[in-house]
Amino acid sequence: MLFNSADYIIFFITVLVLYYVLPYKLRWIMLLTASIIFYMAWEPALIVLILFSSLVNYACARLIFKNRRNRRLKKGILIFCMAVNFGLLIVFKYLVFLCGLLSEVLGFFGASSPIGEFNIILPMGISFYTFQAAAYTIDVYRGELKPLKNYFRSTLFITFFPQLVAGPIERAKNLLHQLFMQHSFNTDNIVFGLKFMVLGYFKKVVIADRIGIVVDTIFNRPSDFGGISFIVGTLLFTVQIFCDFSGYSDIAIGTAKTLGIDLMTNFDRPYFSRSIKEFWRRWHISLSGWFKDYVYIPLGGNRVSKPRWALNIFITFVLSGIWHGANLTFILWGALHGLFQIIGKIKDETIGRFKPEFFLFDLISGLITFCLVAFAWIFFRANSLSDAFYIVSNLGSDLGRITDGQYLYETVLGWGLGFYPLLWSLGAVGILFLIEAVSFKENIVKLTDRLPFVIRFCFYFGLVFIIFRMGVFDSGAEFIYFQF
Repeated sequence: MLFNSADYIIFFITVLVLYYVLPYKLRWIMLLTASIIFYMAWEPALIVLILFSSLVNYACARLIFKNRRNRRLKKGILIFCMAVNFGLLIVFKYLVFLCGLLSEVLGFFGASSPIGEFNIILPMGISFYTFQAAAYTIDVYRGELKPLKNYFRSTLFITFFPQLVAGPIERAKNLLHQLFMQHSFNTDNIVFGLKFMVLGYFKKVVIADRIGIVVDTIFNRPSDFGGISFIVGTLLFTVQIFCDFSGYSDIAIGTAKTLGIDLMTNFDRPYFSRSIKEFWRRWHISLSGWFKDYVYIPLGGNRVSKPRWALNIFITFVLSGIWHGANLTFILWGALHGLFQIIGKIKDETIGRFKPEFFLFDLISGLITFCLVAFAWIFFRANSLSDAFYIVSNLGSDLGRITDGQYLYETVLGWGLGFYPLLWSLGAVGILFLIEAVSFKENIVKLTDRLPFVIRFCFYFGLVFIIFRMGVFDSGAEFIYFQF
């Protein structure tokens, strides 16, 4: 069930009505039922996997807490639990890739792989709910959280439908108590949540899905295009993935808010960052925080020698790349960001103390950071490493014809969207840029709430009008991060 579908709108309205009509004690049961139905809408059989994952983490958390004074036993239970969590993730997400890699290596030495070709269905959102479940058990192990006594309540925490398949990856300390609080009907919460959802739909169906047509055309057939197309395609993908993913997060946050539940902020104007380090404080915040707390800090964080710190950073970002997908392109993307972080640290330590404090320097730093992020996105989006290297090596192939109007016009027509729809999309991107720019200290919803009613009404009515006028509804496009 896609957020950008009529089915979800009907589902959402039904859940919202039932939530406030039912007695308080039955609400969490209804949410659990709705979450299971929501997930089963994709592939009913795969609900068994997420229920099993929930059961393992529930049981292990209980056992860890029960044996909390026995360090060896509780550590063994944690290791078993993590083996199950990440074992399932490896089997369903990486096994086909690993077997294919093994086959290529053996083929290089003239041998054949004993494992034939096969395929496994990738369960929707398995990386997200696996990380959320693992964090719950680890927090219990660390003594930061008491486990729930009721299996079905812990299952609701793992399966809560707004953020089930693409985050934010919530921590139990933030979400658990909210799921079982008595939330009274509150018009302000509902209106606030609906506004967030409108922003999310604007990002997704007006911007991401429309410019995604150009991105797919260019990246799926790179041999048909030149450097101008590659630069435009890269820049558009930079916008597309932000609008697609932050759009999902906005809809998820808005949906939860109508129920009186606050999910964490997952994006904070990442493309306004002045360094790669700052970018990762603003991009996919829940995942960045997860890797920081459960990978980077346990490795030693920055409390080690500089070479070891560099290794810790590099390992963390390579693992982040692997988390995104079973493809060498994602690994290289993560490695690039790790390398950028290391170089940024060296730069700060050598010339950082001479950093001038003026706007132009911040602007230049921001542009350099944006270009580095956009460059890395090439490897993230490319279908293969060979495609990625082909695109990178041909970025300047036809820049000499940038003043040739006829060539530019024919190039634009070859992108599959059309000249005027592309202009509309760029206009929508301009609107989004203004929204991001003015919401410097707080989100746009809170900012507009201080404006006169007429201005607020015109702003949101205008967004809704643009959604229905320019939105892409006929493609049924999934959110990009559903594949992760």
